Amino acid sequence: MALANAQIYLFLVMFSFMFLHSMANFNYGPWGRPGNWNKTNCPNGNNHPNATQTSNKFNVGGSENWRYGFDYMDWARKNGPFFVNDTLVFKYDPPNPNGGFPHSVYLLPDYRSFIKCDFRRAKRIANPNQGAGEGFEFVLKKTQPYFFACGERGGIHCNNGTMKFVVMPIKRWPY
Repeated sequence: MALANAQIYLFLVMFSFMFLHSMANFNYGPWGRPGNWNKTNCPNGNNHPNATQTSNKFNVGGSENWRYGFDYMDWARKNGPFFVNDTLVFKYDPPNPNGGFPHSVYLLPDYRSFIKCDFRRAKRIANPNQGAGEGFEFVLKKTQPYFFACGERGGIHCNNGTMKFVVMPIKRWPY
């Protein structure tokens, strides 16, 4: 019972963090209405890189691509907020006949599966060959949490906490 309560608490904390982080770009004006949200007054004086009225395309991991040993949760936090209709591009090397671990992209159904790296109900959205070249593109179509992970070799990269992340896109203003 204590484990279930701890998991619920952790989910609420993560959901709250994702929601508050995604709303940080809105710059609310009087009476709780969004103001000029794309002028975020970032500390360096520039607008947030995702503060546009059009859909954006993000290379997952930036120049590091989708690879083992990179902190994708940190990448998602630094590149958010993500909006509905933004595109995530997963680029990774195809399987190497001389060895090395192949990569793939799975969409996990819920938070519990994400935490436990349980791929039984996960959907493989990109196989080990689809990340080569221009990569595999995934469009964030709904306002919901998306849980991504590498599931090759029994999910070893997910289980050690490296190749997994979550995003929760929001709708652009005006709705």
